[in-house]
Amino acid sequence: MASKAGKPPLPPWGNALAGATGAVLANAIVYPLDIVKTRLQVQVKRKSTDEAPLTTNDVHYTSTIDAIRKIMEDEGVLGLYSGINGSLIGVASTNFAYFYWYTVVRTLYITAQSLPKPPSTAIELSLGAAAGAIAQIFTIPVSVVTTRQQTQPKGDKKGILDTGREVINSEDGYSGLWRGLKASLVLVVNPAITYGAYQRLRELLFAGKTNLRPWESFFLGAASKVLATIATQPLIVAKVGLQSRPPPARQGKPFKTFVEVMSYIIEHEGPMALFKGIVPQITKGILVQGLLMMTKERMEILFVILFAYMRRIRDEKLRRAAEAAASKAKEVLPVDIAKQAMPTLLK
Repeated sequence: MASKAGKPPLPPWGNALAGATGAVLANAIVYPLDIVKTRLQVQVKRKSTDEAPLTTNDVHYTSTIDAIRKIMEDEGVLGLYSGINGSLIGVASTNFAYFYWYTVVRTLYITAQSLPKPPSTAIELSLGAAAGAIAQIFTIPVSVVTTRQQTQPKGDKKGILDTGREVINSEDGYSGLWRGLKASLVLVVNPAITYGAYQRLRELLFAGKTNLRPWESFFLGAASKVLATIATQPLIVAKVGLQSRPPPARQGKPFKTFVEVMSYIIEHEGPMALFKGIVPQITKGILVQGLLMMTKERMEILFVILFAYMRRIRDEKLRRAAEAAASKAKEVLPVDIAKQAMPTLLK
């Protein structure tokens, strides 16, 4: 994010590290909600005429609480943390890439345009979308593997590498690691809306404040995420369907496009099913985004202090080196002059 008035600017990697740290901490805290929303989004209601299950898991969940209870009964408490390693790696890499490119793109735009004030909402959304698109290209394989891990049946749990090999050994080959890329590129509007709304709400509600209080950052992050989630939920559901194993009813045939996933869901469950899992999705989004922005604000302050300390140490070393060089020059200079004068005296 752009530096605030009165706060020394962080380099792109500093903003990226602050954002990634906040995202990892926030997602680790609410990870069980991530499992639940993924399971709810991939399941399809069964009809009496269905010959095979329509989902990769025979257990049917009726709500967030029901899903948590059944997962714990079937897989234990650890079942709520299936795939957490891959998920946190994905969260760290995605957010690092997003905040890095967002800072770079936004700084370049403001510098090139010589803007006297922050960019408009439309420009903020465009810059966020551009940064999100660049980030997704590099990080989507981790997302594919994590989604597979989260939806694996109890007796078929695999680690990150084995799950990755399973994806590669499917009919898609290595390109399977980029399944859902088109949907993900469309979904860059989600973080774009989130951070665009965050900037606008901050300017409207807390204009002129250099540093926000923790609850202020949490509120802004939560409110902006709710708006983004409601607007993009059908695409989120479609992306999960693309990245998970194909339902048994499709006899191993994977979905090719997110439009195909959405058509399948509407055919079997109706249009409103495109919003399934929205309760844990929004709950997770509120907590994660609120905690992320609250943590990121604090991390930015810590990094500013750390960078200032590192610069002071560097400047001190340079000053000492310069003084040592000057002192040595004073000692050596008379000797050098004498050596140069000796041949002339001898003549």
